[in-house]
Amino acid sequence: MAPTLSNGFSMPVALNCDFSKEITLNNGFTMPTVGLGLFRMEGKDVKDLLFHAIKIGYRHFDCAAKYKNEVEVGEALAEAFSTGLVKREEIFITTKLWNSDHGHVIEACKDSLKKLQLEYLDLYLVHFPVATKHTGVGVCASVLDENGVLDIDTTITLEATWRGMEDLVSMGLVRSIGISNYSLLQTRECLAYSKIRPAVNQIELHPYFQRESLIKFCQKHGVCVTAHTPLGGATANTIMFGSVSCMDDPILKGLAKKYRKTVAQIVLRWSIQRNTVVIPKTSKPERLEENFRVFDFELEKEDMDLIKSMDRNYRTNQPAKYWGVDIYA
Repeated sequence: MAPTLSNGFSMPVALNCDFSKEITLNNGFTMPTVGLGLFRMEGKDVKDLLFHAIKIGYRHFDCAAKYKNEVEVGEALAEAFSTGLVKREEIFITTKLWNSDHGHVIEACKDSLKKLQLEYLDLYLVHFPVATKHTGVGVCASVLDENGVLDIDTTITLEATWRGMEDLVSMGLVRSIGISNYSLLQTRECLAYSKIRPAVNQIELHPYFQRESLIKFCQKHGVCVTAHTPLGGATANTIMFGSVSCMDDPILKGLAKKYRKTVAQIVLRWSIQRNTVVIPKTSKPERLEENFRVFDFELEKEDMDLIKSMDRNYRTNQPAKYWGVDIYA
């Protein structure tokens, strides 16, 4: 039975987490608690940002084939390794299988490895629990049908996709495999059919979308939860999806004043104290440093409870706007 912390979240035996700077996954590998999300990073910005992040202390970088910047990330990593800025074994690299490559898992992973100039991945995730029309390995398109609706492939099961993920581990191409944007029941199904259990479920998670049931279920079964969009998407999701960010909420602003921290630091610390990994995205050097400085304070229980009261069950990442279908329905 997993021990329960005072905040109500489990700390499973398989997940050694003490609010430290790393988490031990269910297969024994460790993952840094704070990472940098590389969504919407392009060109020269990738190298400059990644180098600056490494110098600050970041060792966890979250990529995806869909982000269309694996080549740039790979070039930056290769230079960082060759110049001695950091060693490969000191870095934790995640990337993801796109929907259109569910029937081509091994080929897609090899394509990402080639672009990233790596021999292995620390973590490979199924980006979304849906297979769509194949458009070529690594192309990562989201083809719409004649009605403007995402062309979902009904011939490929998530179990078949997972078998391909497991093969990657056997081949030595990937150390850990996991899922992303899976619901509680989809996670349960994966646990039931898996030979190699998912090490991670990466989900949208922030004060307006707290997902307590899913987090507790994952933690109970030794699946680490990583929070993507941990700051609620801020300006980027407001522009892309028309969503509302939690960053302007007066409760969070009040807590930031109380602890003499920024709102972002309060939100990231809250997530870490729920035993989740965070991968905030930013292209601003000052924010990069700010987001990493979250280990020198702890939120009091009354303030954790206060943030808990903010939950709106509000998802800010809404691909239905572009796909013509709500895959979360």
